[in-house]
Amino acid sequence: MKLFLVLFLSTLLLVSCTSKKEPQGDVVVSVLDSNIPHLDPIHSMNKISSTINGSIFEGLYHYHYLKRPITIEPALASAMPEVSKDGKKYTIQIKKGILFQDDDAFADGKGREVTAKDFIYSWKRLADPKNKALGWWMFDGLIVGLNEWRDQMRNGEATYESEVKGLKALDSHTLEIQLTRESFQFIHFLATPPTMVMAKEVVDKYGKDIVNHPVGTGPFVLEKWVRNSEVVLTKNPTYREVYYPSEGSEVAKKKGFLKSEGRRLPLSDKIIVRIITERQPLWLAFLKGELDHGIIPKDNYDQVFKNNKLKKDVADKGINIHYLPRPDVTFIAFNMEHPVLGKNKNLRKAFAAGLDKEAILATFYNHRGLVAQSPIPPGLKGYDPNYKHPISYDLEAAKKYLAEAGYPEGKDLPVFDYEMSSTSTWSRQYGELLKDLWSQVGINIKLNANTWPQFDKKIKTKKATMFDMAWNADYPDAENFMQLFYSKNISPGSNNFNYVNRTYDELYEKALTLQPGPERYKIFRKMVDIINEDVPGIFVVHRIFRLTYHDWLENYYEYPIIYDHLQYYFVDKEKKAKLIKKL
Repeated sequence: MKLFLVLFLSTLLLVSCTSKKEPQGDVVVSVLDSNIPHLDPIHSMNKISSTINGSIFEGLYHYHYLKRPITIEPALASAMPEVSKDGKKYTIQIKKGILFQDDDAFADGKGREVTAKDFIYSWKRLADPKNKALGWWMFDGLIVGLNEWRDQMRNGEATYESEVKGLKALDSHTLEIQLTRESFQFIHFLATPPTMVMAKEVVDKYGKDIVNHPVGTGPFVLEKWVRNSEVVLTKNPTYREVYYPSEGSEVAKKKGFLKSEGRRLPLSDKIIVRIITERQPLWLAFLKGELDHGIIPKDNYDQVFKNNKLKKDVADKGINIHYLPRPDVTFIAFNMEHPVLGKNKNLRKAFAAGLDKEAILATFYNHRGLVAQSPIPPGLKGYDPNYKHPISYDLEAAKKYLAEAGYPEGKDLPVFDYEMSSTSTWSRQYGELLKDLWSQVGINIKLNANTWPQFDKKIKTKKATMFDMAWNADYPDAENFMQLFYSKNISPGSNNFNYVNRTYDELYEKALTLQPGPERYKIFRKMVDIINEDVPGIFVVHRIFRLTYHDWLENYYEYPIIYDHLQYYFVDKEKKAKLIKKL
């Protein structure tokens, strides 16, 4: 009897110890199709980094998950800001009791409370010239005294303890921000990753390695990051009380996204984010149920759709489609500091006239989107559906431009390096099509494949001659696309074209002083005309995504500028058990 009791207790202990190691609750398996370059919010200016940073860090404001049009609301702020009559002074109350995630950087490993001074410190990090923050362009020239502090830091005349006149902590949880001018974008800046709060203790502990040690206040903490493979996020045990929304768009209501109303966030205990850069392996993993959502490769659309509708056999497997018109533009950029491309407008026009955008839309996007005529995408005020770019696809015109550029039939024209943002098959095929199209004009390019970190470094150091990118809106305003050509934003800022035009700058600065409305949009139109005449880049496509997800993934309502979306996802285990058998 004693032997049986000992064996029983030993077995029970073994089972108990083993069960503690098993993941508890819901686990969502998400996916990214590009490698993550870093996890420091001040550099988080792409969807890849922001997806992870938006789950770990938080700012004063964020966007409501279910409302459309997109709506901003408090996150770490306790309310919307109190704004002075002249629009230049913001007073913001910060919620009390918000804790940084537990980390060895803090005393006893326990995260302390967030204060107003933490935001001032975080924004000084954004301004500190030695950090070369990619998100600095948002605050550049906007906060009283911040640019001066930046210059003093560059000259060794200031420290983080030095005062910035426009940033004050009135008390432990009250921020006062003085702007140099009225800004209708400022509130939206406070909802972007670069302005999210970070603790000084964490930066002091990890130094330059901070890019690998994200510690914020958000719903998830970083458990593991295997470079170029996966990121594992686990529920933050000290996350404040936040609940799933009770309001949403009509689409959200019809899709049943309000069923989770009132549940405490995050809805899952763990998020595994796989990094799969090739579309075919990603698609196969999704079809096998190894991913909860996925991306359809361009060559597999006929497998999913018939007459533009989801096939019955696909729907019967519980595969659903999230239709996502993105406020974005894909483009091909010229480095305007290149000694040949940057100084020869007719050469750039030859590139533009030799590009068949319709072929690109059909071949690489399965007609999902619109050919771009300007940087401003549909869905944003300032977009004109009747506007046409003065240069369209025309081989004879392209050859004429090339001759006028001084290179008839391409004679004596150098071969231009073309940087691709990925090593994927999709990227290579895209580059090959461009190479073929331009060779018909007499222009030759050399394709260079890069990982995203390699690509990003070449752009930010102005070493890329030509490259293709997409710009997703950081906030719902056409100004976000016009700032891409403002001279003060040249690399490492958001103006990766390194484009400088004083007339354009003057119009941009004037537009910043105007409220959204007809006068402002007329100025944007003039700016678009200037860009399209100078051709610092070629606007290609405004994309419409059809993203697949399994019916067992609840609340999948992705939108590009909602960075904290992972906290709303969860897996219906019963539904998954039934549907997985059909795959």
